[in-house]
Amino acid sequence: MFTFTPLLGAQSSSRASQSLLELDGGVKVLVDVGWDERFDTRQLAEIEKHTSTISFILLTHATTSHLGAYAHCCKHIPHFSQIAVFATSPVIAFGRTLLQDLYASTPLAATFIPSSASPEDDTAATDQQRSDILRQAPTVEEINKYFTAITPLKYSQPHQPAPSQFSVPLEGLTLTAYNSGHTLGGTIWHIQHGMESIVYAVDWNQARENVIAGAAWFGGVGGSEVIEQLRRPTALVCSSIGGNKIASYGRKARDEALLGHIRSCLSKGGSVLIPTDSSARILELAWILEKAWHDGAKDSPLKSARVYMASKSANATLRHARSLLEWMDDSIVREFEGEEETATKTHRRSGSKQANGVTKASRPFEFRHIKVVERKAQLDRCLDGEGPRVVLASDLTLDWGYSKSFLEHFSQKTSNLILLTERVAQGPDAKSAGTEMWKAFEERQDGVAVETVADAQLEQVHGGGRTMQVQIVDKAPLDEKETQQYQQFLATQRQMEDTLAGDAAGDVVDDNIDDESSSSSEDESDTEQQGRALNVTNALGHNKTKLALSDEDLGVNVLIRKKNVFDFDVRHKKGRNAVFPYTHSRRRGDEFGDFIKPEDFLREEEKEDQEAAAQNAGDIGQKRKWDDKQKSEAPRKRRQGNQGQKVDVADDDSSDESDESETEEVESHGLDGPAKAVVTTQTLALNCRLAFVDFAGLHDQRSLQMLIPLIGPKKLILTGGTTEETLALASDCQELLGVKLAGEDESSSEIFTPAQGQTIDASVDTNAWAVKLTRNLVRRLHWQAVKDIGVVTLQGQLRAEMETLNIEDDPKSKKQKLDTEVSVAGTSPVSNTLPVLDTLPPALAAATRSVTQPIHVGDMRLAELRRLMNMAGHTAEFRGEGTLLVDGIIAVRKLGSGKIIVEGAPVHSLARDSDSFTQVKQRIYERLAVVAAG
Repeated sequence: MFTFTPLLGAQSSSRASQSLLELDGGVKVLVDVGWDERFDTRQLAEIEKHTSTISFILLTHATTSHLGAYAHCCKHIPHFSQIAVFATSPVIAFGRTLLQDLYASTPLAATFIPSSASPEDDTAATDQQRSDILRQAPTVEEINKYFTAITPLKYSQPHQPAPSQFSVPLEGLTLTAYNSGHTLGGTIWHIQHGMESIVYAVDWNQARENVIAGAAWFGGVGGSEVIEQLRRPTALVCSSIGGNKIASYGRKARDEALLGHIRSCLSKGGSVLIPTDSSARILELAWILEKAWHDGAKDSPLKSARVYMASKSANATLRHARSLLEWMDDSIVREFEGEEETATKTHRRSGSKQANGVTKASRPFEFRHIKVVERKAQLDRCLDGEGPRVVLASDLTLDWGYSKSFLEHFSQKTSNLILLTERVAQGPDAKSAGTEMWKAFEERQDGVAVETVADAQLEQVHGGGRTMQVQIVDKAPLDEKETQQYQQFLATQRQMEDTLAGDAAGDVVDDNIDDESSSSSEDESDTEQQGRALNVTNALGHNKTKLALSDEDLGVNVLIRKKNVFDFDVRHKKGRNAVFPYTHSRRRGDEFGDFIKPEDFLREEEKEDQEAAAQNAGDIGQKRKWDDKQKSEAPRKRRQGNQGQKVDVADDDSSDESDESETEEVESHGLDGPAKAVVTTQTLALNCRLAFVDFAGLHDQRSLQMLIPLIGPKKLILTGGTTEETLALASDCQELLGVKLAGEDESSSEIFTPAQGQTIDASVDTNAWAVKLTRNLVRRLHWQAVKDIGVVTLQGQLRAEMETLNIEDDPKSKKQKLDTEVSVAGTSPVSNTLPVLDTLPPALAAATRSVTQPIHVGDMRLAELRRLMNMAGHTAEFRGEGTLLVDGIIAVRKLGSGKIIVEGAPVHSLARDSDSFTQVKQRIYERLAVVAAG
């Protein structure tokens, strides 16, 4: 069984991506926890509803549309942080820096609390009904903790995930990550579970770029075929973005168009603003600019301009990029090695060395021409500077980040240029500054200027003084009424957490319980907590902010939380709901009874002396608050950092970046505690020019039409695009694959175009029936192992169940007959019709054996055969067109159908040749199972 539900992003203008996959046995997989620029908690309602049943989470890209809500869900949704999460190392690293930049740049990312703390659900409130009070945003330390808990995977590394503590078993499920392009570490996920082979590929790019390698669809000999693991899946989930887009130019033409717009603007004395994300696509743009400034001529307009990379996590992004070279395109490594070798030879020839006597070699992403703008003081100096500038700033939407500050500064002059690199959401709900910018670019009301640069015609749209509204969001302290509302909200959250944890209202733990007793009580409550988590789906999804819970949400706790309730139906219940809700608190003491606290027996004058001594000593020994502890430890951490002590990568991110980002947040918003958002509107006159060069790095119509038929999926699911793009791609695939759309023909529903929230059944088409095996037949089975799968051949005769019982009259079958009759009497009439497979009579078995032919089951890989032959002392090497040559005389080829052909010396030749031929065939047969009639 396989059902697919797009929670966000299907047939919608929003780029946010959330998908729920449900496999056989109740296995639920959440792919991506995306968000858009609205930061609406209503988009996370379905995730909150299914949290207690999700087996694991997969992340595909380090962008806001794929993991923007991950930290919010970990902080504000109970049990979400306990779910196992899998991603590649670049997605983990850049996702951390992205969310650090996000929460440090915009207060709206923290989201708002409900307008009423009691009865109304937050997911049902409209924008007008929401309050202006902000939630507590995840801190930098919390973001580091959430991303540290993610399990990193490598490309082409099969992994069998371990289930979460409240998940169903994941036996037989295998995850494999493949490169998807588009972003560094972007992933195409392959999920193998039983007979289901699912390929989840959204936002991929087949073309190679300067930094990011292309998607890993092709492999094998010559790279002309789709790799075997991704070929002919039972279901392919593919994004339909660009389904109706035709690429106008290749990678080199795209790079030249970008630099052509920049040269044209700089030659007029203007400046260029390039809004982009802060972690993924910014690396591609920064690499192109650094190389252009490095290779540019001295009289070029590029030499007189400065380049800036503005983001609150820019240094961390570049630091991670330097350590992730193996995830990039091979040309980056070759170029770095060539520069290092050239620099070494030059230094040796000239004799120039550093102060310590070591020649200086360049490092990748250690830019010499691009200056990082990370702090507010650096931003002010960059804004107040004179002369032409090129600025890469986050974010793409122009609603938050440093791009918003540069927009206010650059939009006033007609000589400046805003260079758009990706399309933003275009819809009735999209109200960002980037949306207004795109609207002005597409309408072209004030004319278009055509610039000729290097024999290329480039279009730049005039702003013409067009006015646009920009929202300015600041923090403000709460008044008395808002403070009371915020406290009520916190109390409601604590009560809900206590209810979900299953804590009884009257349970009181004594202060004298030692560590041993507390640990033992935690061990005893583990099983109860696991059972409890399976029964809180409704409470998580619908009643998070309610003071009063229904009887269904309380479960068995209704016996102690409701008056005059003395009965609860425990039939078919599991976990905590199957037993009476009573928790025994054990008190520990010594062999003579309870522990004695001497302070309880002090005289009054002794108590006064202790209090006075404690005050004179500065409250030594008293408990400190967490904030005080942080304040006291912060200077010590800074001193340790100044002494040059080594710290790991995670601590480095949470020390340098955390101090700077937290300082910037206090400077920009002026508050560190509970606050509300004050939104003001600013009117900007758009006098600058607008231009567009597609740097999204996504597939287009041509690559989709070429690859999908080569992949050959049995079921095709299109998601992640607008309605027009999805229907256009579905129509093209209908002709390419020769199938019909779902709903047109019940017998041929191969292409699915689900809407947001619509569940579709894309299970593999199998002909399977359930039968019972008799004991005589089971005793004759001979199982054979093919890798991790058991294979057996069956030869029997189907009989009705009651007929089988009547013929089994021997005394040995009396107990079996009695057990079967009891089971039949206690089951429904449908189970009585289940057939039974029994052994064949001897005469019929002999006749059947003579006409059946044995077959080989399994798959032998030539690379594995090569390894086995080399271990056995033979020489095995690959030759042209997928041929394995053993000992120079035996050729092994594998056809496209999977058939293996072995060609070698005849039997009457030398003994060594015939021995090698026999060993090769023996190794092949060992990896296969011979299935014949028994």
